[in-house]
Amino acid sequence: MLTAIIDYESGNLHSAEKAFQRMARDMDAGEVIVTSDADVVARADRLVLPGDGAFPACAAELRGHKGIYEAMLEAVEQKGRPFLGICVGMQLMATTGHEYSETPGLDWVAGDVVKITPEDASLKVPHMGWNNLVIDNAHPVFEGIASGDHVYFVHSYHFRASADAQRLAHVDYGGDVTAVIGRDTMLGMQFHPEKSQAVGLRMIGNFLRWTP
Repeated sequence: MLTAIIDYESGNLHSAEKAFQRMARDMDAGEVIVTSDADVVARADRLVLPGDGAFPACAAELRGHKGIYEAMLEAVEQKGRPFLGICVGMQLMATTGHEYSETPGLDWVAGDVVKITPEDASLKVPHMGWNNLVIDNAHPVFEGIASGDHVYFVHSYHFRASADAQRLAHVDYGGDVTAVIGRDTMLGMQFHPEKSQAVGLRMIGNFLRWTP
């Protein structure tokens, strides 16, 4: 099995690479590589799309890497390959992003990416640090994970899903902030599983063995 972490020049991929490779070794789950090669993306058994920075810039970089972008669309939309978006990689799964300007997303999970607006004015944005997951809908990615488990966030915008069934988990940060989304063969995590210690590693492992 081959897992491709897509490199489209929108984030530091080192920590994600190490975490995914560690779990793949521990689970005998095949090879994990960081790649900007469209042919590798096309033949990968599962795909990971990280992302750091602003939604419009990440969207432009992804679409600008034509070969990678088209190979990813075909793999996910036509071949049904398991897909995981992380941080802005998750946000790009939305219909529209509203950071700086309205920017079309992939529209894989209906919804909008909007600024976090805590009801408690003392809570700062960006939302940065550890927070407690609240699981809203069961999914294999949560095997061995429970509400109350901690994961690590760094973000100012979050995903407001149109369908409650596609918001799999949230956290409380002066109001609900989406943490995990998903439908069919697609998953997205707003937090950084590669920086979330045992809980994040467990979820990475669950993704690597997930068979939709």
